[in-house]
Amino acid sequence: MKAKHVAQLGMKELFSLRSDPVLIALIIYIFSVAVYTVANGVSFEVNNAAVAIVDEDRSPLSRQISAALLPPQFNRPQAIAAQDVNKALDRGEYLFVLFFPPEFEKDTQAGRVPEVQLLVDATAIAQAGNGANYIQQIIIAEALNAVQPGMQLSDAMPVNVSVRKLFNPNSSSVWFNALMQVINSVTMLGVILTGAALIREREHGTVEHLLVMPVTPAEIMLAKIWANGLVILVASMLSLKLVVEWLLDVPVQGSILLYILASALYLFSVTSLGIMLGTITNSMAQFALLLIPIVIVMYLLSGGTTPLESMPVFLQRVMMFSPSTHFVSLSQNILYRGAGIESVWPQMLILTSIGAVFYSVALARFRKAIVTMG
Repeated sequence: MKAKHVAQLGMKELFSLRSDPVLIALIIYIFSVAVYTVANGVSFEVNNAAVAIVDEDRSPLSRQISAALLPPQFNRPQAIAAQDVNKALDRGEYLFVLFFPPEFEKDTQAGRVPEVQLLVDATAIAQAGNGANYIQQIIIAEALNAVQPGMQLSDAMPVNVSVRKLFNPNSSSVWFNALMQVINSVTMLGVILTGAALIREREHGTVEHLLVMPVTPAEIMLAKIWANGLVILVASMLSLKLVVEWLLDVPVQGSILLYILASALYLFSVTSLGIMLGTITNSMAQFALLLIPIVIVMYLLSGGTTPLESMPVFLQRVMMFSPSTHFVSLSQNILYRGAGIESVWPQMLILTSIGAVFYSVALARFRKAIVTMG
């Protein structure tokens, strides 16, 4: 294997990519518009939740609780009749419906612990859970203040818990979504670009040219890996600096150079996977269909969307063989928590091992496929 051949073939890949405006537009879109829109559009916080009130007490306390449901968490509560609740929930008009029973204030002040019913549309999982907790705290706080004016909720608790949120003090979903979108985009484009590069060779008929050149399959494959991997690295760095840090004002805590190193190791794995998928398929349409289930599984089960610990043990063990699991973990450690090389080197070593396996399998298939394509 000659480094000169790998470098020259890699430059050919870059020129081929430059002549493909669709892929260039895809790269720009994924690392700019997609990052911005996902970061701002996907929210795990309670924002503008629709609340309905069925007030059968019509007391100052029930009105006071209703008035405490304030923006931006909640829209202005709407009063509805009890018989209209089911229809309103079926139409998805309200996320929460709060029932105040008759004699609610009188029973509260008499210490009889009346029951307030809260109906929640749990199809909106994140807002349903968080919003229900907010409403419960508001009801308890206002009821305590009605029984003993000036009394705070913390005064009635046997223990005062002091909470300090690390790495994301405002619990902003923008911080989480922006960085995770960049991380997930590296996965998707790492597979797409190399697989598309191989299929492009077949469709343009340039495989015959490669076969008569004094180059080996390993040199051809490595050229595709470094060229396409370099494009993704540069695009992800620009996305972190221009979109995440500058446009969205999301702080990046750790070392960018360490993240680049981790991304390079990860791209070695996923670009090899892309080439392997390219050898299995005969057209771009087949490649896209095969890509969908693989990328979705890597995205949803990598631990970025939901914690890995919450998954079944069997899936946890299976996903340990996926490079995306380790890349998401070490990227979060670096970018969110500011971890150094002393904390993430075991995961980087695992990424290297998985990449070596993927590369070996892909190279074996590539050697057979390139002769067939020629």
